[in-house]
Amino acid sequence: MGENILVVDDEKEIADLIEVYLKNDGYTVFKFYNGTDALRCIEETDLDLAILDVMLPDIDGFQICRKIREKFYYPIIMLTAKVEDGDKIMGLTIGADDYITKPFNPLEVAARVKTQLRRYMRYNNPALKQEKESREYDIRGLIINKDNHKCSLFGKELHLTPIEFSVLWYLCEHQGKVVSSEELFEAVWEEKYLDNNNTVMAHIGRLREKMNEPAKNPKFIKTVWGVGYTIEK
Repeated sequence: MGENILVVDDEKEIADLIEVYLKNDGYTVFKFYNGTDALRCIEETDLDLAILDVMLPDIDGFQICRKIREKFYYPIIMLTAKVEDGDKIMGLTIGADDYITKPFNPLEVAARVKTQLRRYMRYNNPALKQEKESREYDIRGLIINKDNHKCSLFGKELHLTPIEFSVLWYLCEHQGKVVSSEELFEAVWEEKYLDNNNTVMAHIGRLREKMNEPAKNPKFIKTVWGVGYTIEK
């Protein structure tokens, strides 16, 4: 193990608790209680995952998330004391991969870290891919290749996070079929889907934004209301 994890939370007890559990799992933890020091670490350190509190005394977690996504694609987990869906959707829309509401069980945080890192390492390490043959879809100018994890639209590369790539790949893999939010969530996040989960919707919105797709009349990822999403053949 030994991956580098950034932990940012102005509540010292919470940051310290997360640090203890992550270190027990063998991770190297870079812990900060404010956003300014965290941003400096982001620029100077080779990180593998970030855990960001939304409410910080200087720079909020959303701003830090945006800053990370300008250059990096490692997983981001947001922490918040708020329970409003708007905050969750906001975080996922700007590039976060997961969202945990306080109070939480630190074992849950550790488990989600493992899940995100496993997906991220598989995404970035060709040696972990079992299939030998190149796997690629070319759908009306949308090209996605699972071996090199690259995606382009009309010749222009799309810079996708591991989660975004997995969502798009699953839809392409099931091209012509309608995939429910429940099926998509459980296939990509590898967790049980719960009612009122807006995670899939937020990531679909993020993908459409990167593809310059109008939400009302997209050419690729279409919404089948009350059923799910599909990419038509």
